[in-house]
Amino acid sequence: MSLPLVVGVDGSESSLRAVDWAADEAALHGAPLRIVHAYRWYRYEGTALARELGKPSGHVAPDDILVVATRRARRHHPDLSVTTEAVAEEPEYVLTHEARTASAVIVGTRGRGELADLLLGSVSLTVATEAHCPVVVIRGSHGNRTTEGRHGRIVVGMADAPTAAVRFAYEEARRRGAALDAVRAWRCPAHDTADHPLLTGTPERLHEERAAKELEAALADAPPDVRLRRHTVEGPARRVLLTASHEADLLIVGRRRPGQFGHRLGRIAHTLLHHSACPVAVVPDTA
Repeated sequence: MSLPLVVGVDGSESSLRAVDWAADEAALHGAPLRIVHAYRWYRYEGTALARELGKPSGHVAPDDILVVATRRARRHHPDLSVTTEAVAEEPEYVLTHEARTASAVIVGTRGRGELADLLLGSVSLTVATEAHCPVVVIRGSHGNRTTEGRHGRIVVGMADAPTAAVRFAYEEARRRGAALDAVRAWRCPAHDTADHPLLTGTPERLHEERAAKELEAALADAPPDVRLRRHTVEGPARRVLLTASHEADLLIVGRRRPGQFGHRLGRIAHTLLHHSACPVAVVPDTA
């Protein structure tokens, strides 16, 4: 049986949008969906879920959150295999633990609050940094649906991307029938000049050609059934990929294996998780 796709839910609108997205993703992959609610306090304190349940927020309990989340998951996929669990534990710990036996973990940007869709919450950031499987953070003014992407386009950042991230991008593009844009950002250092003894052309042209060769090598094993488009773009990778996110349904970046200082999220992924205009998948290196 396929590993489950896990979605974390806390009753906020952000997390319920993540449930919508996760249900589509589970259906696409033919995988079961596991909905997990980890909580520090027994009673829910928000209002959005309370309105849907028709009861005061102080009377909404963990089981109510799971009932609504399951209802959302089956709204478009009534035959989807769904399991749920409420755990009285820190959400970061629970979702990172769940990631060990999941195909992917889906989370919203953050919990309840006025800035819910603007900034990334600590739970989502911790899970994206430490999880042993791909983590998708649902960002942007999308339609909450994997199968109704507005752009028909997925973007993968290729600057030092681990092989696992590229494979993940191929699979997502194939299942969605979307085009895959492989983007390699490049820059020309200021100290490179045309009269350098090792340079025979303009510095900018040489750096662009090198980026194109590196991109081609990284995509050498691309499957023929994926509509792959190659892009080399001058500029900082963070800026290039943020711009690309405005016309993408999913943005994919890699995360390197832990070093001597443990799990760390690179500056590019960190920036995208806070500011991307579309959902972001962070895929850990498994090589």
